[in-house]
Amino acid sequence: MVSLDTLETLMAASLVLLLGRWILARTPILRAYSIPEPVVGGLLVALLVFALRSALKIDVRFDPGLQVPLMLTFFATIGLNADLAGLKAGGRALIVFLGAVVGLLVMQNVLGIGLAWALGQERILGLLGASVTLSGGHGTGAAWAKVFAERHGLASATEIAIACATFGLILGGLIGGPVARFLITHYGLTPNPESNSADTTGFEQPKAVRPITADAVIETVALIAVCLAVGSALASWLNGTAFELPAFVCVLFVGVILRNGLAVRGWYQVFEDAAALLGNVSLGLFLAIALMSLRLADLATLALPLLAILVVQAMAMAGYAIFVTFRIMGRNYDAAVLAAGHCGFGLGATPTAIANMQAITGRFGASHLAFLIVPMVGAFFIDIANAIVIKLFLLLPIYR
Repeated sequence: MVSLDTLETLMAASLVLLLGRWILARTPILRAYSIPEPVVGGLLVALLVFALRSALKIDVRFDPGLQVPLMLTFFATIGLNADLAGLKAGGRALIVFLGAVVGLLVMQNVLGIGLAWALGQERILGLLGASVTLSGGHGTGAAWAKVFAERHGLASATEIAIACATFGLILGGLIGGPVARFLITHYGLTPNPESNSADTTGFEQPKAVRPITADAVIETVALIAVCLAVGSALASWLNGTAFELPAFVCVLFVGVILRNGLAVRGWYQVFEDAAALLGNVSLGLFLAIALMSLRLADLATLALPLLAILVVQAMAMAGYAIFVTFRIMGRNYDAAVLAAGHCGFGLGATPTAIANMQAITGRFGASHLAFLIVPMVGAFFIDIANAIVIKLFLLLPIYR
């Protein structure tokens, strides 16, 4: 076994991002379908690790210690960049998009349970291969797996949940770009001129050169540290209660309150460029570590019925993004970018959604609306909605 420590893992993650950038620069087809840099580099390294383990019996392990801090830092910067006045301006679109998100949660669960029944499997297995792990991700999947194992007797529920969430994370980063590219080219869509003239956030243009001072970075690091400390404490306090929320949701919530509270009182104005810069760095490194650490061997052990369920779920996600999300969000360029983002967190996670949208807007143009509502819906509202939908489906008398 080859185990990399924290610094070696950080070095590897940085090289993965550079590798992804280098490959994209020399591979027109990957650029054409807007596959994000971390996905390209991370999957290539994951495949290499899988090959080393299979052929030479060399097991390479990366230190996962940086993943949670990097993820929390990313969500803290999302909160610090969330101007409630701006969210109010996009309020109707946010509500409509939230409706599309809830519709997908229901569809995933109906599809998962129905396919499990059709394939002669336990229906609870189908629910685990649905919104629990796909829209919910690794954290939600692992949490609900314990319930499925203890109350419904599903053997190896945790291992199945992690494998399903891993499958979704890969597909979420692979299909978002092609879906948006198809919509943009098929309908001849162009960016809204207002998006290009508006004050775009750093998340919309991660490669833009922006003036940032050392003082601004230090101040922003201090705000992020407050978000992480208070948000983690809040998550611990809510743990085990009816209001239990994932730590990243609490961190994002603290960031929103901190940014808008300081602005209302006139005490401090968050330097958005510095927050976005640190957020983009955290996003890239988090996705690189997450993807290069994927245990692809776990996916190889998926039973055929479960693999069939997940493949159909991925196809359904692409179809839903094209025929539902895109249409109800206005059938325009912003709607196409929103569809790419929906693929990201509908199968994987909010960081994947942001990476998908950055890949699209970096090639075709800005979409202020998409970056206004996707981070908040994908990071905050989806977890609450998913928890309610899962609990309602568990009340159905079909698992006995």
